[in-house]
Amino acid sequence: MQIDVVTLFPQFFEPFVTGSIVGRAQTKGLVRIAVHDLWAFVPPGERADDAPYGGGPGMVLRLGPLIACMESLLGAGLAVPQGCRVIVPSPAGERFTHARAAELASLSRLVIVCGHYEGLDERFFSLVPASELSLGDFVLTGGEVAALAFLDATVRLVPGVIKAESARADSFAGGALDWPHYTRPAVFRGLAVPDVLLSGDHQRIAAWRKEAALARTRERRRDLLD
Repeated sequence: MQIDVVTLFPQFFEPFVTGSIVGRAQTKGLVRIAVHDLWAFVPPGERADDAPYGGGPGMVLRLGPLIACMESLLGAGLAVPQGCRVIVPSPAGERFTHARAAELASLSRLVIVCGHYEGLDERFFSLVPASELSLGDFVLTGGEVAALAFLDATVRLVPGVIKAESARADSFAGGALDWPHYTRPAVFRGLAVPDVLLSGDHQRIAAWRKEAALARTRERRRDLLD
């Protein structure tokens, strides 16, 4: 899978794309991540953003550098081939979910375009077949933090990046939250691990985990069960 990130702040992504699970996925050849510096497409002496027409606070990313960068990635026609998707982190977009991450993980290519401050000139979406995705009902200074979340949630679901059984046990993968987890020591400051987890009885453990996951979901995210 090829993932391209367009940003004014490429240094923001450096430690993330080289470390942890994402870094190992690239080492194994399962994912290739390229971070593209939007400043490389801004003419010398010019700004990457400008004041919005109609007045008001904030700045808007200019179309010229954005489209020049996208043409370098997609070609002069700005056509998005089958198996590729262009997304823009935005609070105005569809809510990002585990199911959406799984959908993105099935692609052969993903392009993430990070806006900043007031976002992109709206005409970008008339020129590039792109869709907006929201990390949640709050506003960030730029799209970079959301892009990191999209990357992490997507890359770990690319086949071979993590064990399949780990992905299947994730929160939301089966329609509920994950069950509680424990590790050594069995007792810490008077708090003991549930006896069933120490029993060695795998059937009882599986049943306990299923019920614990449902109980946690009923308590914290009833909407998932509904």
